[in-house]
Order: sequence, then C-alpha cells, then structure tokens
Amino acid sequence: MRSSANAHLHSPPMTVTVPLGERQYEILIGAGVLSEAGMRLGSLLGDRALAIISNPTVFDLYGRTLRRSLVRAGFRPIHYLMGDGERYKTLRTVEAIHRHLAAHRLDRSSAIIAFGGGVVGDVAGFVAATFMRGIAYVQLPTTLLAAIDSSIGGKTGVNLPEGKNLVGAFYQPRLVITDVRLLRSLPTRELKAGLYEAIKYGVIADAELFDFIRLMLRTDDLLDESNLTTLIARCCRIKAAVVAADERESGYRQILNYGHTFGHALEALTHYRRFKHGEAVAHGMIIAARLAVELGLMDREAAESVESLVRSVGRLPPIADLDARAWLSAMQYDKKVRRKKPTYILPTTIGAVKMVTDIPTRLVTRTLARYIQGR
Repeated sequence: MRSSANAHLHSPPMTVTVPLGERQYEILIGAGVLSEAGMRLGSLLGDRALAIISNPTVFDLYGRTLRRSLVRAGFRPIHYLMGDGERYKTLRTVEAIHRHLAAHRLDRSSAIIAFGGGVVGDVAGFVAATFMRGIAYVQLPTTLLAAIDSSIGGKTGVNLPEGKNLVGAFYQPRLVITDVRLLRSLPTRELKAGLYEAIKYGVIADAELFDFIRLMLRTDDLLDESNLTTLIARCCRIKAAVVAADERESGYRQILNYGHTFGHALEALTHYRRFKHGEAVAHGMIIAARLAVELGLMDREAAESVESLVRSVGRLPPIADLDARAWLSAMQYDKKVRRKKPTYILPTTIGAVKMVTDIPTRLVTRTLARYIQGR
C-alpha cells in the first residue's frame, strides 16, 4: 500500500550493489527516497526495534520525515542525538549511545539507523558492530561526502587524541539510502568538502569522472539532482568494486586513501577543529601529486591538473602556521604505517595510483615545507 502511494512521486532510484557474497547490500540513490525509508526497511528488517542515531542539525531538518515513514511501516523508533562534529567521534560518545540503547532494552534483534554525515555514520556503525556483539544497521547519509564514501564499505570507528580512526571495526551495513534532495540544505562548505572526496575517485580510478566533475563545477547549480545522482552513483560504483576486491584493506583497498595519509595527520594536528575532512584530504591530494612529480611517477602537467581542479572547488583553510616536521610526526599514527613507514598513495596519471612506502623522509619533509610556504 505504501509502495503504490509513493510510486508516482519519484522516479526509481539508481541502485549500486556492493557484492560481498552473503553480506551483499544495495545503495539506493535518488530524489525523495527518504519518505520511502520505512517501506524499504520494513521489507528488509521486519519488525525489529529501531534506534536512530543522528545529530540535532540533521534531526531538526529531516527527523520528522524519517520518523513518519518509519511509523507508517509499523516501527516505533527511539533516537539518540550526538554532538555535531569530528571532535565528538570518541569512545565517550560510543559509551553514551550504548547506555542509551541498553536503557531502552534494545537487544540482538534490534537495528540502528545512522542518519547523518560521516561522523554519525562512523560512530553509529561502530556502535552497531559492538552493541550485543553486533546488530544490524542501515546508513542514511545526509552529506555528499558520506554519500560517496564513508557510508559504504563497512569502515566504522572513532578517533583518539593520537590519531584518526584508530579504534574501529569492519562492519557492513544492510542497506544504504541516499536522498539527494537532503543535500540542498548543506552549507556550501560542506558540499565542497564532499566534492574534494569525489575528485579523489576520479584521480584513483576514473579519468572520465574527473572530467565530469570539472564540467559540474562550471555549471550554475552544483545541486542539480540529475548531476548529483550521477556523481554519487559513479563514486559508489568505484568504491563498491574496490571493497569487493579487498574488504579489509589488506592491500588494494588502500588506494581509497589517496590524500588521506597527509589529510588525517592534518586533522589530528589541528585537533579536528580547523578542517572538514574533505578539506584536509584536498590538501593531502595536492601534496601527494607534488610528491609523485618529485619521484618521477607523474608528469608535472597532470599533477597541475589535479591541483587546479581541487582549488577550483573553493579556497582551502590555511596551513601557513603549521610545521612540516610536526605534520610528518603526526603521520606516524596513521593506520597504514608499517614498521614505522607510512604507505603513500601517489597518482601516476589521472585515473591511476600507486602504493609507495620507501620514500626518503627528507623528501617528504621538504615537499611539506614548500607546500606550507605556498611554493
């Protein structure tokens, strides 16, 4: 009944499959699909108790729509609103949510809805992975960055003062639902943070996507629903293929960390307060491209194309007050460090990257120092 009532309102969403055998799941991308969430979760989860984990900003905007859809499907969800921002991605937040779920008598048959951006998704996913030793969860991303990246692939976790995402688990969602209309309420800075991450996908695997983003940035409406749906679907297809090939990041999946070795350290160095995640990654992508040129892996023209596209998105937060050695030191806490050597994901051309470990510290420090100095 609910399906036929909504069928005439929206065209069918685009579907991307994450092929993981028995744990395979779908990513649904379309305009207006939030109002169909209850119907879709009803067929997937049955009559489980549900807990929505969100933040006040998202819940004030869209919580009523989500709850109405869930209630129509027979659910009676509870909710927990966590702090908004990377600094709330902590074990303290996880404990608070665990206790909230326990107080409401949720059990192993229950499920969690992660309703928000990357921080909410990472925390909610980790809660799902650890509460009662693991319960089902669904991702409903509300930012562009979460839609194209963090909601997919099962990486969950929280930060420590020493570094980002040092505590976590690989735990796949049962479904991802992305309503592109929700992105219209994003602050411009948040939208641009997602576009930086989209550029990453173009650099590592898809030169045509790289050019598509360049064309998108020339339009008057970055929030065009058709373009956004296409952009998100193309990024999701790349990530789905990479995750299927290397779910637990034992090798190939590390290509998704292009820009992140430098970016994560930059976030930690500034106490997760100066940069949006995508902005830190943007700085990291430029540095990685410059380092690739220094090593003879990428020609200068291609590296300049990467830097030009990144900078065309918008002005990045400043880094002139930072110290190259401190930045390099922060990189030692990266999860990809092996025997005290970071793994660098460096581009070789637009559409391909290479994993490199043995790079002289002096060269990395010099590249960072020149970047900080604006050279």
